[in-house]
Amino acid sequence: MKWSFRVARVAGIDVNVHATFGLILAVGALQWSGRHGARGALFGAALMLALFACVALHELGHSLVARRFGLTVREILLLPIGGVAMLSGRPQKPLHELLIALAGPAVNVVLAALLLVASGLFGFLPALSELGSAASTPSLPTAVLWLLGANVALALFNMIPALPLDGGRVLRAGLSMAVGQARATSAASVIGQVIAVGLFAVAVFTGHLVLAFISVIVFLGAAQERAAERASSVLGGVPVGRAYNRRAIALAPCDRVHDAAEHILTTYQSDFAVLLEGEPIGVLTRADVIRALAEGAGSAYVAGIMRRDVVRVDAERSLDEVARLMSEKGAPVVAVYDGERYLGLIGRDDVAEALTLLQFLPASRLGGAASSAAPRTQWT
Repeated sequence: MKWSFRVARVAGIDVNVHATFGLILAVGALQWSGRHGARGALFGAALMLALFACVALHELGHSLVARRFGLTVREILLLPIGGVAMLSGRPQKPLHELLIALAGPAVNVVLAALLLVASGLFGFLPALSELGSAASTPSLPTAVLWLLGANVALALFNMIPALPLDGGRVLRAGLSMAVGQARATSAASVIGQVIAVGLFAVAVFTGHLVLAFISVIVFLGAAQERAAERASSVLGGVPVGRAYNRRAIALAPCDRVHDAAEHILTTYQSDFAVLLEGEPIGVLTRADVIRALAEGAGSAYVAGIMRRDVVRVDAERSLDEVARLMSEKGAPVVAVYDGERYLGLIGRDDVAEALTLLQFLPASRLGGAASSAAPRTQWT
């Protein structure tokens, strides 16, 4: 994600922090500096760092279980409002989604249990009555008990049955076992939005701005989950051999960058295969062309700036699978093949356009227009 940087790598997974993360450190410092000055400010910032270490462990729990079920984890991203594990794809079985969703809160439960045991062993529990009051001071007992409460709160809040929270994913997984993924997502997203509206009302009446912001995020996230499921349902039954550009312009390795720019100006095409004897040896995207022009390399050969790592997909694969593959590989465009025969390219914009059109085409119309590029695929 833009404006983020890596702070750690755990079990092969990058833990990145967004540039806005400093805001939460400032909030923690301000909360404790009023009564305790510079010492309190340092203590408050340290508490926030410790809290987000717990959040990172929460996301790592999701990530490790997801990876156990074959999903690729691109990164863990820490934001001022929490953390998110960036997964490529989604669980294919409801049980897998259930276990992945439960793994995060389970980490917080374990951390809370360990902190509780440590508090008992070191005699910190009597200080619990002072926590949050004017009598609480920057100290190790305060930090341990504060983190104990924070982990309990993280586990409970994340188990609220509202998508995209963990509890909402648990709810969807349970419903999927009975009514299927599509209907379960629709029901869970509606429930999530109703809960989000309720949380927003509570936030308005109590003046809790952070809760109001989180409720808006939950509401929008639930809508996004519903839209993603709808897109997957539409694209899942359509082979990529139906949607690639059959009339695409191809480039030769000796063509110039300004030739590609001319094509972009005069056609709707933005991605180009670079062919040698009919086989793609690279791909040139609109972004590549613009970058080369900005650097004054308009007369350069396209072979010098093309992307050589061309991702290859079979024409029978569904558009949904291809979209997830592009996301996983970070590829803006892939090459479509029918066996060993190269057919053409398809990019993210093509998939988005296909989704827009396919939502309005009846299944009978689609089924009657099967492509010869993927003759073995049957779909409706």
